[in-house]
Amino acid sequence: MQMRVNTQKSTPHRKSKCVPPLDTVVLPIANQPNQQFEKASRVIKLTLISPAKSQQPIPSFSIFKFSEMAKPVSIEVWNPNGKYRVVSTKSMPGTRWINLLVQQDCRVEICTEKKTILSVEDIIALIGNKCDGVIGQLTEDWGETLFSALSKAGGKSFSNMAVGYNNVDVDAATKYGVAVGNTPGVLTETTAELAASLSLAASRRIVEADGFMRAGLYDGWLPHLFVGNLLKGQTVGVIGAGRIGSAYARMMIEGFKMNLIYYDLYQATRLEKFVTAYGQFLKASGEQPVTWKRASSMDEVLQVADVISLHPILDKTTYHLINKERLSKMKKEAILINCSRGPVVDEEALVEHLKQNPMFRVGLDVFEDEPYMKPGLADMKNAIVVPHIASASKWTREGMATLAALNVLGKIKGYPIWSNPNQVDPFLDENSPPPAASPSIVNAKALGLPVSKL
Repeated sequence: MQMRVNTQKSTPHRKSKCVPPLDTVVLPIANQPNQQFEKASRVIKLTLISPAKSQQPIPSFSIFKFSEMAKPVSIEVWNPNGKYRVVSTKSMPGTRWINLLVQQDCRVEICTEKKTILSVEDIIALIGNKCDGVIGQLTEDWGETLFSALSKAGGKSFSNMAVGYNNVDVDAATKYGVAVGNTPGVLTETTAELAASLSLAASRRIVEADGFMRAGLYDGWLPHLFVGNLLKGQTVGVIGAGRIGSAYARMMIEGFKMNLIYYDLYQATRLEKFVTAYGQFLKASGEQPVTWKRASSMDEVLQVADVISLHPILDKTTYHLINKERLSKMKKEAILINCSRGPVVDEEALVEHLKQNPMFRVGLDVFEDEPYMKPGLADMKNAIVVPHIASASKWTREGMATLAALNVLGKIKGYPIWSNPNQVDPFLDENSPPPAASPSIVNAKALGLPVSKL
């Protein structure tokens, strides 16, 4: 028995020369669960639905393999006759990433399930019996189970759509011969911008004032109403002066003429030169020059700075880097910003510190048990909390999608690894083809993958 796809058109997707129009698609459905199809002009939308009240396992077929308790999974399919099957566990911004895969003969399946975080079982169902590569998200648990399933399906390529990969067991991936990609080099400025935004919002109490207005509580100007902190001439502290930390520091120094104190295991020579040159410019203009200092310890930064922004990596040495003891060393009216990793901050200790110090303020983009906040944090008026949006600019998110897709494609096609994962502009130039290389594979050395000479 066969069933033809409904040819009634839905809203067309953006036209693409890379994705040919489809006439009809025939799928076998004998002994399969009920299926509902909707065909767009250039893409198939497919929803697989479990039989009502059935206790029987959903049988496997050419597209998916479901576990017995699997819930309905909906997908969007591009280039259904493509040679290589690539699965994206989420819809991602832009269409260039899709076009680049389709141009290289990939069938692209995008999970459109209205579910924020897919379970391991959901992803196993998406992988199915034949899969060449997967683009995943940082909310997913990519460990032994998923890499085993991907390997059994013939897949040797996975990429996070993120620069971080704390959700990925890289050793397990290497064990199964799966390359693990990430997307550095495209998030620096946008993450620094959010950290700067949180710094300004916290210092001037913007979120508190906004809520006050919306509640209809404003009945006239008062001398003490929402008095905050002036940034000019104050000291910004940066813990972790890598690419993002240095970009943030430059924004705060040049934008607000703040002095800098930073702590990093490595000297930030370029940042120091920037501050020195800017200080000389201000002095020549008759203004107070800005200064910089490389602290001998992190505690020195905490004690001196008025605004402190965290930009370390997350490992055993930085877990709960900011705890009760270190919070007590900060100024009573200090501002703490975290756009790095949630577990860097002991959130329970932070909540208590906020309660005891009402003029201490914090801006958080990440959380210890994301997506959840520790009890009491949401009630703190001196806390600004946003849902992990540091990379959420259109250009950056589309770039992340492109890099993740090219990581997967590169391994499928046998391309070498790009020599500098932080210099990715050639991959993001929409006016020319991307280099024949994988932008960033974190376990390339362990897998013995060659490095590109481009």
